[in-house]
Amino acid sequence: MRRTFQEDLARLEADLQEEGQFVLRALRGAMSALRERDVELADDVIAFDDQIDGLCTRIESGVQTLLARQTPVATDLRLVLAVLKINLHLERMGDYCVTIAKYVKLTHGLEPERRMAEGLEEMGERAEQMTRVALDSFSSRDMFAAESLGDLDELIDRANRRAHDDVLALAGDPALREWALRMLFVSRCLERIGDHAVDVGEQTVYLISGEFREFTDASR
Repeated sequence: MRRTFQEDLARLEADLQEEGQFVLRALRGAMSALRERDVELADDVIAFDDQIDGLCTRIESGVQTLLARQTPVATDLRLVLAVLKINLHLERMGDYCVTIAKYVKLTHGLEPERRMAEGLEEMGERAEQMTRVALDSFSSRDMFAAESLGDLDELIDRANRRAHDDVLALAGDPALREWALRMLFVSRCLERIGDHAVDVGEQTVYLISGEFREFTDASR
């Protein structure tokens, strides 16, 4: 019985890491669609979200089944709860990738502004980095790496604030104003992906230490 329980836990973790890889794929696709102004790729990102949602549902169902059959305690219980919460964070990150893809379609035919576009590209790279750190720190139970997400989040927050400044600077240019306003929502999506990566890091620390605490930098 114990062996089966540990095998079920390992399977849940493997599914969670697969979901994380799906999110990274969606994020890369969304940012490529944004950079290349590729509507077809944006549609692919939107359609791919069904796979993320399907895996999310499978993980949630697996957690429910495990809890119904077993009575995990201590570290095992924390792991099950962490998997359940991280699963939801990853699903939301996938949703934000879909939103970015939709804004690619909404701005099709509008000319981008170079400086702001470069800032969004940087934000996308940081969001991907944070997602990788979050997934790897959970997999390796690395508290130091998990805690580093607070500092990484401050960088993406700064980039988001710069995007707001860019929009204000472009407000008087009718040719760029609509594109810039749409991109402000893209910036917000990337900032939120970073926030969810921080949340994953917080769950890693909870799993290791048994104490939940919010990373202070994540709330700035």
